[in-house]
Amino acid sequence: MTTDIQQLNKKIIAEFRANNGVVGGQFENMPILLLETVGAKSGARRVIPLAYFSHEDRHLIVGSFGGSPKNPPWYYNVMVNPEVVVEVGSEKYTAHAEVLDEPERTEMYSKLESQIPMFKQYRENIERTIPVVALNRSKTLP
Repeated sequence: MTTDIQQLNKKIIAEFRANNGVVGGQFENMPILLLETVGAKSGARRVIPLAYFSHEDRHLIVGSFGGSPKNPPWYYNVMVNPEVVVEVGSEKYTAHAEVLDEPERTEMYSKLESQIPMFKQYRENIERTIPVVALNRSKTLP
């Protein structure tokens, strides 16, 4: 199953980069960014497409992992190595990933649910608290 997800992600990343951040299929009309992290254990650089939402001057992502009962691997990567690279549309920048604490986490997750309703289903169907991560911009990259 992991290989299937990796193959799907590779296709989404290629489509994203070829079309200035626009993807189709099941992710059509959904805001998608690419997050590059450094592996917590391996130290390897990894890129993953994620849904995001904007609030004020930050992009925010959530560790819903498709409604899985556990957090996604990228979440553990940013906990250990919070310096990340973000691609949104045709823009690329470095950022510091900050896991939001309560009550801001709940406030931001509620905003996401109002924009992308499937995230409400994820919250209702699992017992863990889904983390919300703010990507605080450091510098724009070429």
